[in-house]
Amino acid sequence: MSTDGTRAGDDAVVLRQSVLTVRTPGRGTLDITRQIDAAVRASGIDEGLCHLFIQHTSASLLVAENADPAVHQDLETFMARLVPDGDPRYRHADEGPDDMPAHIRSVLTDVSLTVPIRRGRCALGTWQGIYVWEHRHAGHQRSVIITLQGKRGA
Repeated sequence: MSTDGTRAGDDAVVLRQSVLTVRTPGRGTLDITRQIDAAVRASGIDEGLCHLFIQHTSASLLVAENADPAVHQDLETFMARLVPDGDPRYRHADEGPDDMPAHIRSVLTDVSLTVPIRRGRCALGTWQGIYVWEHRHAGHQRSVIITLQGKRGA
């Protein structure tokens, strides 16, 4: 037994990876908190990190308020003002007027995030949820790589 009370082998780190595939309804946010929490619970990891990466350049991930849908509408309103569709300054419009704005939105937000795992769950605050933020008008199939690492409970 070591001085911190652990036995040899008790500190082994578990690493698990899976892919969550979701269909977005089009521009806006899609709550994936339950699916991520389910992956964490299934891993048996009690304490560690949950890293998420979306494999796309026109969608992103965010942690945002989960209680009032107006927050998500306000985020969309803000982003529409910051990065308008169809701006003639954009040269890349291969897939339509929302194409380049979707890429810019993705760069300004983020394609990955890390959430701590505590007591076998994502350690989110009371009003926090994990969302895919679709930046295209049409719905798309999106893949989120979930990488979990940490220690299993006793």
